[in-house]
Amino acid sequence: MATFLSFFLLSAVALSLVLVSATAESLERDFLSHKKEKLTHFTVYWHDILDGKDPTSVSIMNPPKTYTGATGFGLTRMIDNPLTMAPELSSEMVGRAQGFYAAASKEEVGLLMAMNFAILEGKYNGSTITVFGRNSVFDKVREMPVIGGSGLFRFARGYVQARTHVFDIKTGNAVVEYNCYVLHY
Repeated sequence: MATFLSFFLLSAVALSLVLVSATAESLERDFLSHKKEKLTHFTVYWHDILDGKDPTSVSIMNPPKTYTGATGFGLTRMIDNPLTMAPELSSEMVGRAQGFYAAASKEEVGLLMAMNFAILEGKYNGSTITVFGRNSVFDKVREMPVIGGSGLFRFARGYVQARTHVFDIKTGNAVVEYNCYVLHY
């Protein structure tokens, strides 16, 4: 009898968990079906500052000393880069690009980019979009996917197009224009 009662209680708990999970999925599906998806387009300038007393990009991993390739394969940098409305660093800062990039190609300078654009001003203050993809830095235009977001960009998807605006070969500093095309609810 105790075995039957234990089985009955465990079955009831399992069924309850399944029903709660199904209800949550149903509520989310109902929520999304009533909301209209929007396309938001905005442009920001990403400032990657490697030099000076307050860099926004720091090396966290270097290739082994025995690696002599020209692409920097293995180099990894953590970033907390300003996002501004215009190419000048002194222009209005609207957010930060936080994450990392790594030299992921042995054949060309190709970066793996993983970063959140954390918006700190305006209508989207407190929201983020997540960019994750390949950046062939010497291509004139590079496209990377937006794979998610938070806040007003919840359930985001889309892409960004990156164009190098300025690159200083001596310091390694760069300003990159990011055109963001984001679908969200």
